[in-house]
Amino acid sequence: MHQTISIMRKRKNNFGRIPFFLAIVAFVLSSCASKKDVVYFQNTGNFETLVDKNSFTPKFKVDDLVSIHISTLNSEASIPFNLFRGASEGGIRPEQVDYLIDKDGEIDFPVIGKIKIAGLSSEEVRVLLRQELSDYLKNPIINIRLKNFTVTILGEVNRPGTYPISGERVTILEAIGFAGDLTVKGVRQNVMVIRDFDGTKVYNRLDLTKKEALSSPVYYLTQGDVVIVEPNQSAITASSLDNRATIAVSIASVLITSTVLLLTRN
Repeated sequence: MHQTISIMRKRKNNFGRIPFFLAIVAFVLSSCASKKDVVYFQNTGNFETLVDKNSFTPKFKVDDLVSIHISTLNSEASIPFNLFRGASEGGIRPEQVDYLIDKDGEIDFPVIGKIKIAGLSSEEVRVLLRQELSDYLKNPIINIRLKNFTVTILGEVNRPGTYPISGERVTILEAIGFAGDLTVKGVRQNVMVIRDFDGTKVYNRLDLTKKEALSSPVYYLTQGDVVIVEPNQSAITASSLDNRATIAVSIASVLITSTVLLLTRN
């Protein structure tokens, strides 16, 4: 009889562990990302062709730092239209000064004076300068470059940070590549891009698991864009459990210390 009761108690204890075991299994399964959560552009077909209809052209903004260099066949004629810092000594070429677009969207150009370039593309600025310089120079060569083109990638990526861009435009895929790709816990279906238009913040979201993302207005990034990749539920749950475990350990440590002190005093 006692043996039967003992067996029943053991079975009862085993049954009591089953819900805990099932909870662990459920947590592990929920933490595993499925293929549909991590694969990019899942709805594309084999040899499918997509024509790029995105007519994105980067425009200059307030606070942009722009390099403009004017040159002609007669090098001396173009000197007054270029700003340099310091004098040329010992064959060392002086450093050229860049232009900062002010709050009115203008730069102060030598000889010409104030010209507004905010809202214009580099090609539009080139045409504008060529017109302004027509009274002074013949067939000037105008090189324009944006010097402060950076994008910031935050959240569930392998290397979050701010990255400088050397060209005139960059895709969100290239930017994510700079950051070492999304982690498995990054939500690809809801990537957010924050864009600034002269002080006004615009928020856009795109789904990188669908080919339609290639036609998104934020597929091409502009200077100062911020890309944020949010964590999936498993990452949030794991973080919450870590916090709870830390709190529990702290409480246990305080209780143990208090108990030892009480026993020592007694």
